[in-house]
Amino acid sequence: MLTVSETAALLRTFDNVLILTHIRPDGDTVGCAAALCAALRQLGKTAYLLPNPSLTDTTRPVAEVYHAPADFQPDYVVSTDIATVGLFPDNALPYQDRVDLAIDHHPSFEHFGKDNIVRPEAAACGELLYDIVRELGSITPEIAMPLYVAVSTDTGCFAYSNTTPKTHLVAAALMQTGIDFKTVNKIFFRTKTRTRMQLEAAMLDAAEFYDRERVVILSVPQSMMERFHATESDAEDLSALGSQIQGTDCAVTMRELRPDVWKMSVRTGSRINATQVCALLGGGGHAAAAGCTVEAPWAESKQQILDAIAQVAPDFVPGRC
Repeated sequence: MLTVSETAALLRTFDNVLILTHIRPDGDTVGCAAALCAALRQLGKTAYLLPNPSLTDTTRPVAEVYHAPADFQPDYVVSTDIATVGLFPDNALPYQDRVDLAIDHHPSFEHFGKDNIVRPEAAACGELLYDIVRELGSITPEIAMPLYVAVSTDTGCFAYSNTTPKTHLVAAALMQTGIDFKTVNKIFFRTKTRTRMQLEAAMLDAAEFYDRERVVILSVPQSMMERFHATESDAEDLSALGSQIQGTDCAVTMRELRPDVWKMSVRTGSRINATQVCALLGGGGHAAAAGCTVEAPWAESKQQILDAIAQVAPDFVPGRC
């Protein structure tokens, strides 16, 4: 496992670099990739991001200025905020055995790179990348802006329980470069489309509560997306909704990706370890935020995630409330 200094030294030897982000990209993976790309270019390196087909209206502007041309042939491949090759987008699969450096912060990280660096205690991969980039040179506003996106989005604008004093110190340092963090906060945390509001209302209307109302299940079937003509941008970070319900400490958002294929996003408090829950179904993540995919009809998929929660929760009480 590399240290920060060793990682920076290794990156200095790279050129013609392609940077990968994970499926259903969030601000952390995109922000880290864009910041690393900018830092490498500052060193005079050729570096690009592999275009991610699932970018949303909020993440696309962060990434697209660094997108690789179709004919780019990399000499080195780096991944940011990807815990496993199972999270590679389809167009990244040709590189699954070619990752020269993997940078991550998930406890479930699978060390698939030729070299790897991971910091599970970091609230965001952006915190780790901040330290790496500082070793490479000065942090310009072009680097600081995507890093701020990375850190702020993975902490829910510093409201999630994973936020630490280190998180605030990193954010403060990035803000001091003069970036327009107010616009980032407005776009990512204080703006919702009308369609997004309709999705949230429908999810809450159909919410199911279990375990003395401490566990909530929110479902987003394909039919719901079709009913409101919702896009991926409208559905971005829907998993944050359930944990806002008073009295719950375990929120599961079931998103139907394809018929009878459900992406489970689990958000928990200290009573339940989300990674342990999702690991029982082949997934992973963090103690308070994790995910997995279940292929089964809705009722069966829901029961599988409830059974996994019951195995992990020390005092789970069966039955719907």
